[in-house]
Amino acid sequence: MTLRQANPTPGGEGDAAHYTDPMLAMANYQLDLAAKHLGFDQGMLDWLRTPERVLEVAVPVKMDDGSLHTYTGYRVQHSTARGPAKGGIRYHPNVTKEEVVALATLMTWKCSVVGLPFGGGKGGIAVDVRALSRAELERLTRRYAFMISPIVGSRRDIPAPDVDTDGQIMAWFDDTVTMIRGEADPAVVTGKPLDLGGSLGRGEATSRGMAHCTEFAAGRLGIDLSKATLAVQGYGKVGRFYAEIMYNDYHSKVVAVSDISGAYFCGDGLDINAVSAYAKQHNGGLAGLTDAMSGVEFISNEALLALDVDVLAPAALEGQITARTAGDVKAKLVVEGANGPTTIEGNTILNDRGIVAVPDILANAGGVTVSYFEWVQGLQFDRWDLATVDRRLLNVMKESFDNVWDVAQQHKLGLREAAFLVAVDRVAESMTVRGLFP
Repeated sequence: MTLRQANPTPGGEGDAAHYTDPMLAMANYQLDLAAKHLGFDQGMLDWLRTPERVLEVAVPVKMDDGSLHTYTGYRVQHSTARGPAKGGIRYHPNVTKEEVVALATLMTWKCSVVGLPFGGGKGGIAVDVRALSRAELERLTRRYAFMISPIVGSRRDIPAPDVDTDGQIMAWFDDTVTMIRGEADPAVVTGKPLDLGGSLGRGEATSRGMAHCTEFAAGRLGIDLSKATLAVQGYGKVGRFYAEIMYNDYHSKVVAVSDISGAYFCGDGLDINAVSAYAKQHNGGLAGLTDAMSGVEFISNEALLALDVDVLAPAALEGQITARTAGDVKAKLVVEGANGPTTIEGNTILNDRGIVAVPDILANAGGVTVSYFEWVQGLQFDRWDLATVDRRLLNVMKESFDNVWDVAQQHKLGLREAAFLVAVDRVAESMTVRGLFP
């Protein structure tokens, strides 16, 4: 990569401080840094930063008791310069427009850094799904799908599952769009059940991509994963699959895991298969694990971040490694499974302390990569075997990691800064080549 002569832009790095959402602040801060390295003027920076489309919709739902409740939904398309918008749909009480904009922005850079022909999109509804019956959840999904259907499609914007959504949600979404348009389009969403055109390997793809990045980074740092210790914050789908892969495939010692109930530590290493079996028997939760397994002690989530381990994998919520906690991190390597787990200040502290962090836009890009594979299979009405999916995922993650690592070494940057540099440069080049219409 050849950097242009940097021209400081008005406002510059401080612009990120105007955003209250920490993920949006980090995304725009890193965009500002990349723009300065690449020599972009304020006009290009504003173009790169501004979402192409932000849709807010009312989602009225008839509840089981006959009452009517109206929820607020969003779909944001940050960029389509490199292809259709791509990004998940989350159902969560804390969903806001700014959060969805942040996630769509991160998706643009995530798709770009791994070379996918997608731009960034994201959707969400401010709702607590645990308070809904299955019938209410279906009506909510179908109404939301109808409301955003004018801007989605296999060549426009392709949703996928995210927080508190799954293959069933995608099946309802897909069916609704099919009924509206009167034609089958198995590429209109990804993350579908296998019987509806979902891809083999999609469920664990994010975690497997994380594992690949862990292997690549560990090799560069001289860490033997068969002797390494790991701490995994978050035991949802991403954290659980990651812990299982590292434990079973790489024979790493996972000494701590956590969920909303707290963290669970065993210095001799946890039997991750037994932990996963326990979670499955307890609605996915880990509460009570100390009573069920000998040698396991309860610690706080913050204490987990400060454990003396080789690899730390934050795979829970955003904003975990902060100005307050980053100074206590003892891991040699951080691999980000969650979106936005490290704040601006936290990232600066990790860099200053020489701790290598594989950023979210690279480390957890395995999910969108296999979503891309599912999209391709859907467009072709085809089905790939698992070996093909896994092989192609490995190739994408290795090429992407090597590229980011080389840029980081060449320009003396952290991996996060290098990843954004690669991603932003590709998107800007696509925008420049396309030009402006009209």
